[in-house]
Amino acid sequence: MDNFIDLLLPPFLETIYMVFASTLASLLIGFPLGILLVITEKNGIWQKPKLNYILGTIVNVSRSFPFIILMILVFPISKLIVGTTIGTTASIVPLSIAACPFVARVIESSLKEVDKGIVESVSAMGASVPEIVFKVLIPEAMPSLVLGTTLTIINLISYSAMAGAIGGGGLGDLAIRYGFYRFQTDVMIASVILIILLVQTVQLTGNKVAKIVNKK
Repeated sequence: MDNFIDLLLPPFLETIYMVFASTLASLLIGFPLGILLVITEKNGIWQKPKLNYILGTIVNVSRSFPFIILMILVFPISKLIVGTTIGTTASIVPLSIAACPFVARVIESSLKEVDKGIVESVSAMGASVPEIVFKVLIPEAMPSLVLGTTLTIINLISYSAMAGAIGGGGLGDLAIRYGFYRFQTDVMIASVILIILLVQTVQLTGNKVAKIVNKK
């Protein structure tokens, strides 16, 4: 039993590390991008149709790549940043790149749910664009933003499992190496159970935080 735990624990921690780091990186890039997609659209609070079109096109093209193909394509970038294309840290680069356009669309969708009447009222009172964004749009959309971030984390857990197929480490790598190549079904089942538990924990936590924020 101890050997089994010793086998599962390192990949489990690797998965958490990959997901945490890539979530942080994708939010740092995707969140501002999502805001720009909202405020620069036609009839937005900072209308820039051409910029909005360019950003929207970049996001749509980025989202079109299957993750496995994207991971292979960004091997040179991973090598440039972390010095290698294989391993847990190297996987953070393609994970972050894959999640950025997803985050941007999630943020955009959440912010668009805010009542336009509130935005127009605040704008009529002379509020600046940053004030509208940080004092109206984000606070009003907070429950939806929390749920969107939760969805992002769950997607990254799934991506991290796929990264294991080409040497990315984590539970996906463990399941393939032991469950598939060595026919150790118990290891594969245990890996899948851990991934399911991780997803459930993230989802329940996200739902609870969204409710708390919504009450406030």
